[in-house]
This record gives sequence, C-alpha cells and structure tokens, in this order.
Amino acid sequence: MQPRKLLVVSDEMEVGGSQRQITYLLGGLDRRQWQPELVFFRKESFLVRDLRAQGIVVHHVPKRGRLDLRFVLAYAALLRRERYDLVHAFSLTAELWTIVAGWLARRRSPLVASIRGLYLDESERFWRIKRFILSRSAAVIANARAGAVAAAKRAGVPVTNIDVVPNGLIPPDALPPGQRDLLRQAIGVPAERPFALFVGRLVKEKNLACLMRALARIPTDQRPWVALAGNGPLRGDIDAMREAAGLDADVRFLGERKDTAALMQSADFLVLPSSYEGMSNVLMEAMAAGCPVVASDVGGNPELVEDGVTGLLFPSDDADALARCLQTMGSDKALRLRLSQQAAQVARQRYSVEQLVRSTTRVYERCLDARAPRAGDVPLSTLGSTRDDA
Repeated sequence: MQPRKLLVVSDEMEVGGSQRQITYLLGGLDRRQWQPELVFFRKESFLVRDLRAQGIVVHHVPKRGRLDLRFVLAYAALLRRERYDLVHAFSLTAELWTIVAGWLARRRSPLVASIRGLYLDESERFWRIKRFILSRSAAVIANARAGAVAAAKRAGVPVTNIDVVPNGLIPPDALPPGQRDLLRQAIGVPAERPFALFVGRLVKEKNLACLMRALARIPTDQRPWVALAGNGPLRGDIDAMREAAGLDADVRFLGERKDTAALMQSADFLVLPSSYEGMSNVLMEAMAAGCPVVASDVGGNPELVEDGVTGLLFPSDDADALARCLQTMGSDKALRLRLSQQAAQVARQRYSVEQLVRSTTRVYERCLDARAPRAGDVPLSTLGSTRDDA
C-alpha cells in the first residue's frame, strides 16, 4: 500500500511549544505508512532546517498580511497539485486558510483541527471562527483535557468529539560530572541556598507577581534563591516588584537561555505560578529532567502534576500557599528526591514522542476509515473530572 500523504500546517515555525511538537510528530511518523509534509506561512527557524535534513518536504507559502490573495491562491494551488489524503492544522489561522484554500482548489481533504491552549482571553469573533472550523473538521485534537473542556464549552460542541493527545518530549541527556556545580556558580547561586528556577516568558499569565509576594512572606534565612530564565514585556514591572519587596539579592534575571534543560538539572526545583496554562511544556521538561516542580493548580497543570506524588500544587494566585510550598520544597531534600524520581518516571513513560505519534496516527486513521472505532491512548474520560478553572 502506498504511504498516505499528510500535510501538517503551521502559521509560523519560530521556536515554540507547538512548533517543537510538530517536528517531533513529523520526524516520528512511520514513512512506510505516511508521507509527511509541512507547510508554513511566516517566520522560520532552525526547526525547518532540521525537518528538511530528515528528508521531510517543507513548503513555505508566504503570507504578507491579514488578507493576502496571492497567498490564498498559492496555497490552493499546492493543495490542488499535491492531493493530500489528510491535513492537520495547528492554529486558528492555519485551520481557516486551509478551509478557504480547499474550497478554491476544489480539493477538500479531511481536516484535523487543534486545541492548544485555554484561549481564555480570546474574543467572541475568535470563537465564531473556531466554531465554523470545528463544524467542518473530521477530528479535533487537544493537547490537554482542560483545553478540550474549555473549547467544548465555548464552541458548543460535545467534549466527546475532541481527542486528547498530550505533548511528547525528548528527555535530556544527563549533565557531565561537575557540570551542575559549574552552572550554579556561573549564574551566581549562593552556596547552601536552595535554587528555584522559573522558565518562561515574562508575561501577565505567568503571574510572577504572586511569586514575588510569596518570596517576601518567607523569612530571609528560609527563602530560596530564584532565577528567572526568559524575557518578555513585563521585565521592567517584575524588576520593580522585586525591588519594592526587598528581593534584590534573592531574584536574578537570566534573560533568554538556550540551556534550559541544563538549568533544570542544576536547580533544586522549578516553580510555575501561572494564572492559567494549557499543557505546559516547561513542566513536562522539568519532570523529565528530574527537577521537582511547584505549580499552580490551574488548567492542564494538575493533569501533569499529582500533588505530593510528582510535585506540589498550590491554589491559583495564593501567595501564602505558594510560600509554604517554596519553604517545604527548599528545606526537604528527601522530598525533592522522591518527587523528582517519581516525576521523571511518569513523564518519560506517559509523555514520550512515541506515545504522541501513536495516539495522533490513531486519530488520523479514524479520519480516513469511517469504520474505525473512536479510540485513543489517552481517552478524555480517564483524565479526571471537569474543573471549574478549565
């Protein structure tokens, strides 16, 4: 049997969570069964070069504005010429333009749509478009149960129509002997103080204001030293909070880092105080790296972290509860060891790239064979009850 032609569509291919998942998926597909290709519209990165190096065909159809007729016609020509068996789009714009170009091409391949977040701040216009897309999709894949529930409520579709396929990850290589201590020294971790790491953009939804309040409530001699790896529009605001709380010696900005996996292996624990999250790649990566985690009990976080078993959870925006978690994690080495071991085992088993590929291709096969039963490696019903914060 000839391999089935699959087109994965992304609006852009800058380095990001969804873009990394696209590369894992395309690279992991069985080439005897699938002929995978990628099309993107804007902004490329080394991820595109990596895919081409693996022999995967990548198309760049430039999109120069919100309404670009040349772009739509070029995309329609691609769909008409290549006659894909299935198209999987990873963003709202990728989904919408795939439908429009398919109409123009008179070649409407089955479309797999995506839910890759909670979309809490999106407008009613966004949801009108999303409802239109979901009504014309052969399947919908969410990377977290919380995202599936939120989308089902806002789009007015049965949650059972959405497959949950968690992100995949590649566990990092262990650091060479001595590298952990060298890295801690290089970034200025004080001797004998627990080192807490934050990785992510410095934006409102990460709720670093809660972290600053929590640190200020911990006695100086029990306070962890915190490094913030990332950048973003709130850098100045967070710096002002740090100074106002008297935390200049306790919180350091590292800026953008390419060595976050090494930082996670060097830290005593990771903290993620977000006000909302979908499926957090940062939490997954920390768990796989053996870095214990403290995270807010929001969105997809409790799908990844079992409180007291694979990490510690605290109620959203509760600075007192976060302070207690930081003190507990910072002072209890035995707890950190137990949580890190259990988290690494869970992350490597449940969130492997192999699992991502296997679960996704089962959805693909169902789309191409209407007789196939609805099934997935991670059925929605097994991922816990509906949460108010979803």
